[in-house]
Amino acid sequence: MRYSGSSTIEWPGMVSVYAVLGPHTGVTTTGAHQVGIDFSGHLGLVREVNGRAGRHDAPPGAVYVTGRSPITWLEVSDPTEALEIYPDRDLVDRLARDLGVTAEVRPSFAKPDGVVFAVASRLRRAHLAAGALTDVEASTLAHLLVRHLLRRYGSGLRLGTSTGRGPAGELPPGAVDVVAEYTRAHLADVITLDGLAGAVSLSPYHFARSFRATTGMTPHAFVTEHRMMVARDRLLRGDASVTGIALSVGFSNISHFRRLFRRRYDLTPAGLRAVTR
Repeated sequence: MRYSGSSTIEWPGMVSVYAVLGPHTGVTTTGAHQVGIDFSGHLGLVREVNGRAGRHDAPPGAVYVTGRSPITWLEVSDPTEALEIYPDRDLVDRLARDLGVTAEVRPSFAKPDGVVFAVASRLRRAHLAAGALTDVEASTLAHLLVRHLLRRYGSGLRLGTSTGRGPAGELPPGAVDVVAEYTRAHLADVITLDGLAGAVSLSPYHFARSFRATTGMTPHAFVTEHRMMVARDRLLRGDASVTGIALSVGFSNISHFRRLFRRRYDLTPAGLRAVTR
């Protein structure tokens, strides 16, 4: 992974922009009508929306949904690894009509969102050439993401369409967030399929199938992405040993952790510290 730089990919149904940046005090902008995720944790971020500026902290994995107004970043004092997704407006309009909602979404800043995390993690791997996507796979993710955004952040549901259940074969609304919360709470522990399924009161078989249909990602990959994200943040923020950090996010095999980290970030854990300090 390059320490500084960005790449843009046009997919069927969306455009994704992946960026790795060092700390900076200059002004940057996240555009309107996007959903993005910051894989890095931040302290003291200064952002401005609609002329109002504020300072806030954000954990790794914070999700930002913009409506008509962009976000202007006035000060970012920590390194950033982020991915922004701009869904195709025609796709948004078409799926909004199908769901009976308006095509506009309510803005949301620095909140967790398990489905967005899963989709963004898959796209991130494609940007890093670690997991190429076919057109059909990308289009499927675009549909999955837009449906989720409209259901969670949209408005104007027709009478009788909000049943508290997801589409057939998918998890109920909010279930992926429960799984993400369970994962974060047990990051240092052994996490099993039974444990994840139990968190949302489903059988392991039903859960595994429904989770992939909802997120485009297997439960195993979802947990691994969380572990690697938190490990990277801890490497950048503290002086704990690589072994200690690996154990703290659930990797008992330190050699496996180092190999996986290098495959993900194109740097060893020690190498990441060297280029960011």
